[in-house]
Amino acid sequence: MVVISSERKTDEVFARRERVRARGLKPAWLRISPLTFFWLLIVAILIVPIVLFLAVAVSPRLLGQGTQWFTLGAFATALNGPLLVGVLHSLAIGVSTAVLSAAIGFGLSWVVLRTDAPGRRIWTGVVFALLLTPSYLIALGWERLLEPNGVLQVLGYDPAALRAIFYGPVGIVVVLTVKGIPFAYLAISNAMRGLGHEFEDAVRVHGGGPISAVKMVVTLLGPAVWSALAIVFAESVSDFGVASTLANDAHFPVATYILYNAVQAFPADFPVASAVSWVLLILVVLALVAQGRALRGKSFRVLGGRTKPLVRHRLSLAGRVWSAVALGALLIVSLGVPAFGAVSASLIDGLGSLGGTHRWNLANYQRVIGSPDLTQPLLYSAGLAAITATITLVLAVVCARLLANKGASLAGRVLDFVLIAAVALPGIVFAAGYIFAYNLPLTNSVGIHLYGTTALLVLAYLATALPSTSRVLIGSMSQIQESMSQSSRVHGIGQVRTWLSIVLPITARPLLSAWLLTYTATLLELPVSQLLAPPGSQPISVGITSALGKYDFGGGTAMEVLAILSALAVVGLGYLLFTLLAPAGWRRIGRAQ
Repeated sequence: MVVISSERKTDEVFARRERVRARGLKPAWLRISPLTFFWLLIVAILIVPIVLFLAVAVSPRLLGQGTQWFTLGAFATALNGPLLVGVLHSLAIGVSTAVLSAAIGFGLSWVVLRTDAPGRRIWTGVVFALLLTPSYLIALGWERLLEPNGVLQVLGYDPAALRAIFYGPVGIVVVLTVKGIPFAYLAISNAMRGLGHEFEDAVRVHGGGPISAVKMVVTLLGPAVWSALAIVFAESVSDFGVASTLANDAHFPVATYILYNAVQAFPADFPVASAVSWVLLILVVLALVAQGRALRGKSFRVLGGRTKPLVRHRLSLAGRVWSAVALGALLIVSLGVPAFGAVSASLIDGLGSLGGTHRWNLANYQRVIGSPDLTQPLLYSAGLAAITATITLVLAVVCARLLANKGASLAGRVLDFVLIAAVALPGIVFAAGYIFAYNLPLTNSVGIHLYGTTALLVLAYLATALPSTSRVLIGSMSQIQESMSQSSRVHGIGQVRTWLSIVLPITARPLLSAWLLTYTATLLELPVSQLLAPPGSQPISVGITSALGKYDFGGGTAMEVLAILSALAVVGLGYLLFTLLAPAGWRRIGRAQ
């Protein structure tokens, strides 16, 4: 026994020396642990650019943007004159959009979940279609219909009166409300599913009518309703798509476009842009504070052992007719009108100009298909979207596993805070932060030359996609029991093989959905692409807006339609390949029987 233990000890010492010697032969960057490399990447893409960009508002000299070490002059400029008007416009639009989206989201949840209204089954697909459609594409669809020499005018109708109403705060609120409905619906419907009908029965027993029952349900769903208000408000005040299209065309200034102009000015006014970013962040924080104060001291625990299952109300003939009309009108305004505006505009030759035949044909498609104005930007964006989706998925899996760990460490709590803060930051702030941080003399002096390159654009795409993709995967990663991985390691299987044989089959479908979601969102992303596109390379969203800026409305809209069709083709191909090639066990997990 002594001999055996001595031999074992000798073997362990020899193995330890071999590991030390092997580490010494590796380059320094290979000796970094994967977790350390992960945190360095998180700091580089999420923390450093934003912290430096926000710091320049109060200390311009610290970052070579002025002569003062501490000043609030940038805030005085941002909250004065035309800039203040833009901030107030954003505040008013955010409040209006949040209230309208929450009201419509609640009504839609009620009709879809608690009634037998016709057509209710299609709304899950409609909601996700709205969620994936960028706001600037919805705005452009409306503009193609109402603009001078637009679709309606070509058809013989003069939309001047409607254009005068829509080109301004009314149209901006309509478009942002349409974009806010999916967030409100998902927040409220998830809570409504767990609310039994016994509370409504109690209202009726005490003589209350339908209105009283609705008021009671709204009260019990307080957390979900306030969450919807806060989410939609944050999305609205930070939106850049509508700001760069409809609001800009209507000469209606909003905060995000003011920030864009400050960064694009020559020379760039980074302190003012940073101050506007602070204002946007403060508005979002105030919305969250209002949500917390409204719910403080109240209990909303309605689930218990006696909770009755949700019961659908059978509508009368008149009720079914009115609900069908309401759902149809909402579908037309949200998707029907923008889709018709985009498709019809792409089929009119010379739309938007006094020249051209204004005939219905495929001339615009024949002109852009095969043209460098479409193929190069589309292939460039598709490649970047695929790279971004793949890297984001790998990082999001690590983030989701850290966040799903029940014994959350300090690192997990820090990561959770960073991701939540990143969700609240507008994409335009991320883009501006990257321009500033990676163009500093200090950055260039240490050998980091990323400004004006495709690599910086990919990093910015990662920064905007990682927070939301991580949140999407938390639910799936939380369902994996650690005992499965532990038992695999006990039998001598390494971590990589354990992940491939146990974790991947369980999470294959959610991982595919997350990859496709990130791909489609990145392909048509606008604010980051607009600010960080490198010279000589043009993402498809910038190509579309560039064509529209040259008054080539037909060609630009044809590019828009083809880009959307290419995204849908990738989504369809992804699910088709999964169905055909994935093992049967992978396909069965998560599928309804």
